Amino acid sequence: MTEKYRLEQDSMGELQVPMDALYGAQTQRAINNFPISGLVLPSAFITTVALIKKNAAKVNMALGHLDAQKGNAIIEAAQQIMDGAYQDQFPVDVFQTGSGTSTNMNVNEVLARLASNIAGTTVGANDHVNMGQSSNDVIPTAIHVSAAIQCQNILLPGLHHLAEVIEQKAASLKHVTKTGRTHLMDAMPLTMAQELGAWALQIRNAIERINVTLPRVYKLAQGGTAVGTGINADPQFAEKFAAALSEETGLAFKPNDSFFESLSAQDAIVELSGQIKVIAVSLMKISNDLRWMNSGPLAGLGEIELIALQPGSSIMPGKVNPVVPEATAMVAAQVIGNDATITVAGQAGTFQLNVMLPVIAYNILQSIELIGNAAKVLADKAIAPFTVREDNLQEALSKNPILVTALNPIIGYEKAAQIAKAAYKQGQPIIDVAEEMTDLSREELKKLLDPQALTKGGINQ
Repeated sequence: MTEKYRLEQDSMGELQVPMDALYGAQTQRAINNFPISGLVLPSAFITTVALIKKNAAKVNMALGHLDAQKGNAIIEAAQQIMDGAYQDQFPVDVFQTGSGTSTNMNVNEVLARLASNIAGTTVGANDHVNMGQSSNDVIPTAIHVSAAIQCQNILLPGLHHLAEVIEQKAASLKHVTKTGRTHLMDAMPLTMAQELGAWALQIRNAIERINVTLPRVYKLAQGGTAVGTGINADPQFAEKFAAALSEETGLAFKPNDSFFESLSAQDAIVELSGQIKVIAVSLMKISNDLRWMNSGPLAGLGEIELIALQPGSSIMPGKVNPVVPEATAMVAAQVIGNDATITVAGQAGTFQLNVMLPVIAYNILQSIELIGNAAKVLADKAIAPFTVREDNLQEALSKNPILVTALNPIIGYEKAAQIAKAAYKQGQPIIDVAEEMTDLSREELKKLLDPQALTKGGINQ
């Protein structure tokens, strides 16, 4: 079947565009110019650009620059995009012009066609939908706004949920004492509540890091237009736009103190990405702890059992793997890589414009979504349901020669080391060897070597 085309025209001349496409010539040029990855900017970004166009139309109407018929049609069309309609009409590759002009014009053209149909009169992509704007302030604004919204909707809820689940699990395991490990080697005991408490604090700190960073993300480029001077925008536009956006989203957006900084740099997003990278590192640590604790069930540590979610092997019957920690670790690896890309792209501000904006947008939104979703899955399918193999924990704990550390203040380090080595060599519980090699009674040793008491720190006397 032969696809039908219509002729569209822009400042560079005529171009064939698919007959049923809502976009116009500038979008088609981008499709033709950038057949690179097949990756497109996520719907969260496109809907945010539509949100910007909606509120720009409101402000331009209120300031008397845009007539109500066209302005209301733009608002109605933008709302349709925000509600998820016509997502297939935004096919521009992520790897495009560094300012994101192709994506800005893609949205402008789609909204112009929809608004023209709604209004029954011609609504221009440049003159009306893009009024008082430039790609150079729209795209940086869309990066900030979409990242802020996704942090509130996906990232922070996921982290709060994970922290709460870890804390609940820790509270249920206060009575469980286990062998600690440093360098993957036996060390002094601790409770599982103490171990999980470290995880919980990592996630609570992550939440704080995001909340400390977001106020800088709330500062917007909109109003700076082409180079930061605000040319072709009403002097009141920036303040009124930020106020309208804040009212609609419930987030405290405001114009940046310098539009020149907003256009030429992406430091706030680089900062946000760095904080998300820290969370990825935390999730990698937690995931690896879970994998080690679950290892076995016979030849590993066997401290816990993760719930069985799916067969673990296509050839070994009965094998079950720690699939959720593995998936979370892969998420962490991807996010760390995304941060490297954002870091390099953040350096691409030359004079008055950063020219790697689309790849920044793509990667920061992917990182936010991946971490937020992985946090929930890790909480619900790994941490909340795991069971503890207390028999294995107690067997290892009873034979742990490192418990002799508690005797250092009484018998000295050298004597304690001799006892530990003998216990290792003989494969005997430390209390038995200590009873043979010291003058301490068994009752004294039971008190001094009580693993539960040793988890409280200090000198056990």
